[in-house]
Amino acid sequence: IVMSAGELEHEWAGTPGRLIRERYRKASEVVRNQGRLSCLMINDLDAGIGRFGDTQVTVNNQMVVGTLMNICDDPKRVSLGEEWREDVELHRVPIIVTGNDFSRLYAPLVRDGRMQKFYWSPSQDDTLNILHAMYKDDGLSLDDMRTLLTSFPAQPLDFFGAIRAAVYDDQIKDWVSEVMASSDPEDWEPRHVKELTRRLLHKENLPDVD
Repeated sequence: IVMSAGELEHEWAGTPGRLIRERYRKASEVVRNQGRLSCLMINDLDAGIGRFGDTQVTVNNQMVVGTLMNICDDPKRVSLGEEWREDVELHRVPIIVTGNDFSRLYAPLVRDGRMQKFYWSPSQDDTLNILHAMYKDDGLSLDDMRTLLTSFPAQPLDFFGAIRAAVYDDQIKDWVSEVMASSDPEDWEPRHVKELTRRLLHKENLPDVD
């Protein structure tokens, strides 16, 4: 069960906290009803409730933090507002969060014992396999990825993604320059713009990106 940082704020106070409890209970129900392992995953938590400079802390920020702390301390009893029943317990499921800078989160939330933290640092084999998955649709082999990784040994993964995107960008720019008869937008004529628009709308004579 997945959430994003964008769901941690709402015009109505309390809505994000309730949404977390609903998603957590849903993950628990998957275990109970389907007999499968489940978890609640929140992506980029620091972007949603982190404190940046002089930005204002909202009621929702506080309630999200309080909700997460409460679930961590008592994961088998998560209420949506109904009466508490001592004989009803949820299946405990893990909450996995990702982020770039957890130092911006409320310190008691990330303390040892409440949150177990891991810094993801992929090994060379991990990076090689990720690159192969990224480029395999382009017809590149694992050996090709090994050569690419050797050529740029100290670069992060997003660097290699940017390389791939830049290749497609250059091919599209060349195609646009060919259709418009110029690479300088100041030289483009209305008839060229119409032709470019027609090809895009009708998906005709588009660039052969490979």
